[in-house]
Amino acid sequence: MGQQPIRLYSRYRNSAGQRARIALGLKGVDYEYVPMGDWHAPEYTRLNPQGLLPALEVDGRVFGQSTAIIEWLEQTVPEPSLLPDDPLDGIAARGFAQYIACEIHPIHNHRVRDHLMDVEGWSEEKTMVWYEHWVTSGLAMLETMLQRRPSATQFCYGDRPTLADIYLIPMLYNARVYGFDLARFPLILGIDAASAGIPAFQAARPENQPDFPG
Repeated sequence: MGQQPIRLYSRYRNSAGQRARIALGLKGVDYEYVPMGDWHAPEYTRLNPQGLLPALEVDGRVFGQSTAIIEWLEQTVPEPSLLPDDPLDGIAARGFAQYIACEIHPIHNHRVRDHLMDVEGWSEEKTMVWYEHWVTSGLAMLETMLQRRPSATQFCYGDRPTLADIYLIPMLYNARVYGFDLARFPLILGIDAASAGIPAFQAARPENQPDFPG
């Protein structure tokens, strides 16, 4: 860790930022939360040319992408680990997280939905059908992955949170905001309930951020 304060550029409803907040909390790392109302503004894109959230500033350098941020945390603050103790469970947890980050999230994120409405001329109703399809079909796959675990555990892959849980919980928050039916995912809902009792997950929730409109 450097000597300068760590800053996390994010937004209360930024699910990738929520992942980073959970990981920082689980690791017990202090940071300054910098709310970004307009992440397309030149002031921000000069810091992070990707123009995406979140970004982490460490020792005057700014880094994007939540997965890279979380991997850096795991490397620099080894305990508590964000990976299961069993290496095979570690593969499973990484695959679970990557399925969310690489297969579900990019298809339906805000800029994709904006493009569908603003450029392709889709109605909001049609766009939300698209959104619900990819979220719920993705959750169905995740539920199947959990069903195939060798044994049931409190969290996705073990009795403490790992990468898998860090990526899952923010997606569930968004699904609830839009009223998607989650009742057919009992294993996921059980993990969500277990995570709700952990301070790092509570503190990372959108309504607990200083820029939450309330």
